[in-house]
Amino acid sequence: MTESDSPAYQVLARKYRPETFADLIGQDAMVRTLRNAFKADRIAQAFIMTGIRGTGKTTTARIIAKGMNCVGPDGTGGPTTEPCGVCEHCKSIMAGRHVDVIEMDAASNTGVGDVREIIDSVRYRAASARYKIYIIDEVHMLSTSAFNALLKTLEEPPDHVKFIFATTEIRKVPVTVLSRCQRFDLRRIEPEDMLGLLRRIATQEGAEISDEALSLITRAAEGSARDATSLLDQAISHGAGETTADQVRAMLGLADRGRVLDLFDLILKGEAAGALSELSAQYAGGADPMAVLRDLAEIAHWVSVIKVTPDAAEDPTVGPDERERGLVMAQALPMRVLSRMWQMLLKALEEVARAPNAMMAAEMAVIRLTHVADLPAPGDLVAKLQDSPPTGPNGGARAPRAAPSAQTEARGTPAPTHPGPSGPVSNGSLAVKAETALARYARFEDVIELIRAQRDVKLLVEVEGGLRLVSYSPGRIEVEPTPDAATDLVQRLGQRLQRWTGVRWVVTVGKGGAPTIAEVRDAAETALRQKAEAHPLAQAVFRAFPGAKITAIRTPQAIEQAAHTEALPEVDEEWDPFEDD
Repeated sequence: MTESDSPAYQVLARKYRPETFADLIGQDAMVRTLRNAFKADRIAQAFIMTGIRGTGKTTTARIIAKGMNCVGPDGTGGPTTEPCGVCEHCKSIMAGRHVDVIEMDAASNTGVGDVREIIDSVRYRAASARYKIYIIDEVHMLSTSAFNALLKTLEEPPDHVKFIFATTEIRKVPVTVLSRCQRFDLRRIEPEDMLGLLRRIATQEGAEISDEALSLITRAAEGSARDATSLLDQAISHGAGETTADQVRAMLGLADRGRVLDLFDLILKGEAAGALSELSAQYAGGADPMAVLRDLAEIAHWVSVIKVTPDAAEDPTVGPDERERGLVMAQALPMRVLSRMWQMLLKALEEVARAPNAMMAAEMAVIRLTHVADLPAPGDLVAKLQDSPPTGPNGGARAPRAAPSAQTEARGTPAPTHPGPSGPVSNGSLAVKAETALARYARFEDVIELIRAQRDVKLLVEVEGGLRLVSYSPGRIEVEPTPDAATDLVQRLGQRLQRWTGVRWVVTVGKGGAPTIAEVRDAAETALRQKAEAHPLAQAVFRAFPGAKITAIRTPQAIEQAAHTEALPEVDEEWDPFEDD
């Protein structure tokens, strides 16, 4: 045989593809159902296989097709769950070249025209086999019109026609199609079964590969047999002899699991410098920053699960040293710390995926994680502050004092905007009406409320901060302007008051005025702030968090007043548009 006549290399995923139901791993429920259906001659007219990639959907469809059309080595056999694999039908179906087993990719044949070809051909009997079988892969890619065109044929196909569908997106398949099919959900392959499969293939290939390396491949495959065998194929070529765990890590761009645990431990201890050094060392060794953060998130999840169910530590893909460290972490770390780390790592993974430099984003994420590692939970902080003894100004213990109450100002009712008299009136009547109008403003605070009601913000700020009250009586105000007050402030105040009330106001300048409203308010706020800062609980917060400041103070009266202001007005009676006047 010449070199050109030697058979072409076949990848492991195809070479070791299951050929019988006995070869399928991890799908015991489906295999049992199909075996019983074949024995009882209760074979459905349509099947639909769903599951993640690489769990054997298309392979199962071919095995079913083989079982339906197998005639045995002597050519006299009937439908069976153990196809012989040597008859012409079995060999042609597994090779994908049988004339009566039509495989169609719905991703490239999505339209009604493609389905019409199937509908037109189902009326003709199979050329050589017992059944004409249509295997449609990724069936969810068919258009809505194509699905609708297939419904009638799918519900009542000829006796010699069977349909087998495969999809990874079962939710995209119309329920009208699902109701006409027998559905099988193919499960992810368990780590124990996957390790056994990989070890068996490696032995048959004569490849030397360590158990730890197979565990890394199993973890990376995430339950997909095709992914696992493809990675094993790559690992055997990468090792070129005996394949070790370090070579598989380098191939997958992973960090050493033990070193990831070391990084996890440094982060939880709050050692930012050590954590950054370890991350840089792993990056220099070929680890992908995204893979490192993903491993950290996986460890946070794994330790959390162990904390709840310790039996979860008995994972065959986890080494004994890693298992022991995980158990120790689960006992030492509170759930709130693990949950917080999980949430922050999820956010960090999104940032690293978007960042122009993945390593920089990973380093910033590690810095954040180490910064919050030693922060207490809100509940622990409150308990700690409540347990700390209150101290007085000189450090001695004192009894806690009640929170200060805010002084509320009485507010007058603003006068109407234009209450002036209309029509001819006598001087006596005018005087009576002026007295009545001015009676609303018995105090200077009532004047301030009038300005506020008129929404003249500029005048309100100037009066509160630029005028010191000397004396006040309704209609007559004596004030002392501050040095920075506007020169025309007194004149503008008199004009505005006369315009709003319809009564002449006399505003004069004097000396010896009281502090301005702004100065009184600031003094009250300063006193309230000093009382708040002297409160024992606030003192405990300042000791626990040096540099903390009080940014705002809300008294119970202020909260109640704000709630009253924001409340919707009550409606006495609902208006009915159909009610007669």
